[in-house]
Amino acid sequence: MPQARKIILIMTDTQRRDMLGCYGYPSMLTPNLDRIAKDGMRFDKAYTCQPVCAPARSAIFTGLYPHSNGVWANCAPLGDNIPSLAKRLQDHGFHTAHIGKWHLDGGDYFGLGRCPDGWDPEYWYDMRCYLKELSPEDRLRSRRTETNRDPSLTADFTFGHRCANRAIRFLEKHHTEDFFLTLSFDEPHGPCLCPEPFSSMYRDYLFPKSPNVWDTLEDKPAHHRTWAGNALKQDKDALQISMPDYFGCNSFVDWEIGRVMDTIDCLAQDSLVLYTSDHGEMLASHSIWNKGPAMFEEITHIPFLMRWRGVIEPGSVLPTPVSHIDITPTLMDAAGLEAPQWRDGESILPLLLNPGASSNRNIFIEFGRYEVDHDGFGGFQPIRCVFDGRYKLAINLLSSDELYDLEKDPWEMHNLIASKNYRDIRNRLHDQLLDWMNRSRDPFRGYYWERRPWREDARLETWDYTGMTRQRENEEYEPRQLDYNTGLEIKEATRKK
Repeated sequence: MPQARKIILIMTDTQRRDMLGCYGYPSMLTPNLDRIAKDGMRFDKAYTCQPVCAPARSAIFTGLYPHSNGVWANCAPLGDNIPSLAKRLQDHGFHTAHIGKWHLDGGDYFGLGRCPDGWDPEYWYDMRCYLKELSPEDRLRSRRTETNRDPSLTADFTFGHRCANRAIRFLEKHHTEDFFLTLSFDEPHGPCLCPEPFSSMYRDYLFPKSPNVWDTLEDKPAHHRTWAGNALKQDKDALQISMPDYFGCNSFVDWEIGRVMDTIDCLAQDSLVLYTSDHGEMLASHSIWNKGPAMFEEITHIPFLMRWRGVIEPGSVLPTPVSHIDITPTLMDAAGLEAPQWRDGESILPLLLNPGASSNRNIFIEFGRYEVDHDGFGGFQPIRCVFDGRYKLAINLLSSDELYDLEKDPWEMHNLIASKNYRDIRNRLHDQLLDWMNRSRDPFRGYYWERRPWREDARLETWDYTGMTRQRENEEYEPRQLDYNTGLEIKEATRKK
């Protein structure tokens, strides 16, 4: 089994699965991402851990869920005791470089412009670094979608182009080394800046409306109806989803990825290349726009591709559910390193080698808050979700709950939470969800997640709940924790209080 000593993680922001041609959507022009799929593996059931930028990224770079690593909302930083994937790889001799959007330092959207521990400061380049290169007038231009109508706009003005240039320079200089390079685009996220021909490429294009555009949300949680607002009254027959800048920027970032892939193919063909996006965009499905406190497919089911020549079969497809939480242990496994002792994800390397093998895996998704610094976006909306590849159960703690059978109802139109025919399936998933909350040390866990109105056999509430202690085992980077009762090193991290 070869080891991956050259690893490249490419990310986009707010890119839906159906915005890639390789997922069966030829109207979306993404030839370079399609090339990765053709030469490698396409993951058909890949999911984010939380459909918001920073929490999603936190799971990717730590192998811990947002509720464990501290980033349960935008503008919340990683915990000081949470070593990133980059730090772990750097400590094993990898040259680690991050170029592009970071969003994990607790600052605002653009970041603080400071290189965190684990990355090479010479190549650090977040969105604040980009803005520092611009005049005040150009900063304003960079944040306005109408700049796309300016005939003087060229690719080299954009954040994405400058990120790709830096990645190419890194590869040209360090391709003979062991390295981990992250290239994190902000595109196609708004303001969707892109030059011609991309800015006019989709001028006359209408995004196809899925059946759930007509969802009245009558059987959905109340906060979804609040989120939808006046859109519920909109004439959906007359609705046209026309977003030429968004889709143009989608093809533009694919072009930038192609420039980097050309360099990889020239200088580092044996690299393990992983591509994904942090989350999707609702685009009027269920009368909702943007992303936020919902577990719908449009924002949680994300694109995910991997190429590793000589290891992954070209053109292969993996139907097994996978998650962003699996990226850190998988890349460490591929590099021949021990997986972190304190982790929530598992290596999917065996699935890469044998994609046809059956595997029963549950995917867990959560939501805490959209953003700490903003009052909008619904405020605090605690949600925990489990998906087994067919059935999806979402517990909306402050609202009502949801159960969908995606095999029969792929558009999530029919909430089955109260259906007697699905009671056993619902309760099984609920038990698995509660167990996951306990195992992952979810700080929001408690009896109230179990005592839902539809769970007739729920245990009575008790102050101790499950009565367990769960301490961290992060011994690669900190001393073994001590038992409160004895002051001695813990023998078992999980034990009765």
